Amino acid sequence: MKYISTRGNIKPIPFSDAVMMGLANDGGLLLPEHIPDARSELESWKQLSYKELCVRVMSLFADIEEDTLTSLVDKSYALFREDEVVRIVPVADRHVLELFHGPTLAFKDIALQFLGNIFDQVLADRGGVLNIVAATSGDTGSAAIHGVRNKKNIRIFVMHPHNRVSPVQELQMTSVLDENVHNIAVHGTFDDCQSIMKEVFADLTFKDEYSLGSVNSINWARLLAQVVYYFYAAFRVMGETGSQRVQFSVPTGNFGDIFAGYIAAQMGLPVERLILATNTNDILTRFFTNGDYSCSAVKPTLSPSMDIQVASNFERYLYYRCGQDAGKLSSMMETFKKNRTLSSEHLGSTDELFTAGSCSDDDTLRTMASVWRTHNYLLDPHSAVGWKVADFHASDVPTICLATAHPAKFPDAVIKATGEDAAHHFLIDGLKGSQTRCSQMSPSAIELKELIGRVCAR
Repeated sequence: MKYISTRGNIKPIPFSDAVMMGLANDGGLLLPEHIPDARSELESWKQLSYKELCVRVMSLFADIEEDTLTSLVDKSYALFREDEVVRIVPVADRHVLELFHGPTLAFKDIALQFLGNIFDQVLADRGGVLNIVAATSGDTGSAAIHGVRNKKNIRIFVMHPHNRVSPVQELQMTSVLDENVHNIAVHGTFDDCQSIMKEVFADLTFKDEYSLGSVNSINWARLLAQVVYYFYAAFRVMGETGSQRVQFSVPTGNFGDIFAGYIAAQMGLPVERLILATNTNDILTRFFTNGDYSCSAVKPTLSPSMDIQVASNFERYLYYRCGQDAGKLSSMMETFKKNRTLSSEHLGSTDELFTAGSCSDDDTLRTMASVWRTHNYLLDPHSAVGWKVADFHASDVPTICLATAHPAKFPDAVIKATGEDAAHHFLIDGLKGSQTRCSQMSPSAIELKELIGRVCAR
């Protein structure tokens, strides 16, 4: 399998090169030349363990020997507290897919533990160093740090928006004092952090000189790891209920998690619908409900990992909606860069796979309180957004709600919603009083380059 750019201006490259490149050198996002049709494999995949399923799905996309891939998968999920990596919990008439049993209690661990080990493997084979640049709205940063901390020949520079992540999320990042970890609080929004990262990667001379790599969901390997749990959850729920199809409700801000579901559906997984759930930063909901993809100011919410206006992974989806026409896509993205708005009028008919809705902070709190009191199940604010939006999209097929973070990461929201100090986890409680280290900077690509240069010169 070779990889191409959504902008169409690089030669096809193998999987390992795509992983190391991160953002395509022409400014686009990398995608496989084709999406494999796995329908003939589904029956044989149904009873596989999570790790076995990882190897089967990933082998369709990755140029890695099966024994090596198996070893990488085993190593990646060794720190998870669930033997099957994820857990599926029936709650009321739905199934909650718990994705937060990794080392930082967020769904990002599933992809970033794997990606960190892929980086390590490629560097061991090829030699050299890697300087990872990441932007985070909360969970990506800590998961990425824990995926590469103390790894030889890897440094990581993580930007987060100053005072716009939860105190727990910030502590999970800044309490890691390993020499190869550099946390940076940017005086701006997550969109500013993401814009800085893309600007730095667009400087190909700087990117090559400092061997830059990405762990954000612009890196295809992250999405590949996330595709697996859609198959796993669907197989388990269909087996339990006797249904032939399922639908997923996915809280999302950057369109990465739900795009992995889109890939699974294109591979042949019987998905009735993907329910896209946003908070009041609802640019994606507006696109799928009325074709409006126009930016507004980022609004701070109780679900900070979704406080995003420019969804970087949306370009991959638009590429398919453009009929895989890289020229058309490039023109659309240039228009968006100038005008901060896109129109869906040139994309043809609507996509029946997607439906969407948004959720206010008040509804988030009410949902958390209701599910806790009625079903004795505690949702974090992001997962509550997905649960609430699913209320508006009832179906005859089972609904699987993705739970993307442990509620202990958001104790203030839990107390506000339930009136109880009900959200605890030993990994979070153990961070209290930890020593921290973090730099601060303005939203400037020049400042970031200077910081990277100073660190690499030591």
